[in-house]
Amino acid sequence: MAQRTLARATAAASVVLLAASAAACSNNSGSSSSSDTTKKQVKVYGTDGNMGNALGAKFKDKGALAGMSGTTPLTKLGDDFKTRLKTVDPKLVDFNYAGESYDASVLVALAAETARSSKGTDLGKFINSTTTGGEKCTDYKSCLALIKAGKDVDYDGVTGPLAFTEAGEPSKASFGLLQFGADNKLDDAKTQYVLAGDESKASTATVQAPPQTQAWAGSPAFKLGTLLPQTGSLAFLGPPEFAGVKLAVQDINAAGGVNGKPITVTNTDSGDTSTDIATTSVDSLIQAGVGAIVGAASSGVSLKVIDKITGAGVVQISPANTSDKFTTYPDKGLYFRTAPPDTLQAKALADKMIADGVKKVGILELNDPYGTGLATNLQKDLAAQGVSAGNITNKIYDPKAQDFSAEVGAMKQANPDAIVVIGFDESATIIKQLNEQGIGPKR
Repeated sequence: MAQRTLARATAAASVVLLAASAAACSNNSGSSSSSDTTKKQVKVYGTDGNMGNALGAKFKDKGALAGMSGTTPLTKLGDDFKTRLKTVDPKLVDFNYAGESYDASVLVALAAETARSSKGTDLGKFINSTTTGGEKCTDYKSCLALIKAGKDVDYDGVTGPLAFTEAGEPSKASFGLLQFGADNKLDDAKTQYVLAGDESKASTATVQAPPQTQAWAGSPAFKLGTLLPQTGSLAFLGPPEFAGVKLAVQDINAAGGVNGKPITVTNTDSGDTSTDIATTSVDSLIQAGVGAIVGAASSGVSLKVIDKITGAGVVQISPANTSDKFTTYPDKGLYFRTAPPDTLQAKALADKMIADGVKKVGILELNDPYGTGLATNLQKDLAAQGVSAGNITNKIYDPKAQDFSAEVGAMKQANPDAIVVIGFDESATIIKQLNEQGIGPKR
């Protein structure tokens, strides 16, 4: 989801609460001195992999998610942008990562225009610099005019200033603090925003752009590919991401395209880590001659295909990868992302939990780079704010499992004040079992 400030930084990120509530909602604020967890209310938190209305749609019981709160990379999308997204997909329910997908598409198009090339190895040199320094512009049309005038641009998109670091990721980010209501839908009126990161960490490196009179290198028409979830545990994120790319392509072509020609886009399915769909999709995109691939959404999926993509000299730019592994990954200067790393989300979530008075925590974490990475960073940030290791219980689970009662039982036995569920589509089953054992959001 997005608008205003979406960026990312290093682990030493500062978080500013714009409007934090220190009190938990009525469903999650009660407590009891009893050691019986069925008699005390346990706060339940989620993260970007499950904090969406797609999760609520899996629950028929009223109040099944009431009061569950959590974080996701989020900036306040303008009504006009959301309306425009609805024109390309009227069925959109959530807008998670739509802005990030839009900005990713615009960035690679601007970099290609600057590089005078459709080759990933050429345009990759200009992506970071397109987000920093230069003259500010907020849409493809105005940025394109500056480039054609021989000027450097600093693109500030629908997700904010971006301001990429040397690692090719935003140096500052906005996160939403979300909460489900009694109707199992996110209560927009209770959404708050926090800022994380430091824009001073943005890259200052500059690259001399070729003159606009230089001949175009590679295919004269720029080809874009997508590697986004149509199936699998993150399929609920697919619609807003595809919509963001589609809208960006429309805007790019309406402004004159790249190299004076309309850009084309080939959409493919990323699946999830339980399949090899992504590898097959990447093969097809490389064969099609794309210069850049928007995706994948899953960090685990990206780690499976990043070497194949960058090894082929193609740019990969993800709108949703958050694993901190990518910050230092040897990507040949061809991997970028418009979503912030989990080092920033962990700090935002830890701050929220501490503000809510949490002192003893249980963490149920998906066994993949996203789940275990975010959990590790969350534990570090909680510890830095006084929650000792002895008061944190974590359980890693297999997302392909059909039953999570053993992990849920371990949470109940640990008797925490709060439980964090870091997962994807399987989170619905986990939360249902938390409710069944009396430690979920439902009371």
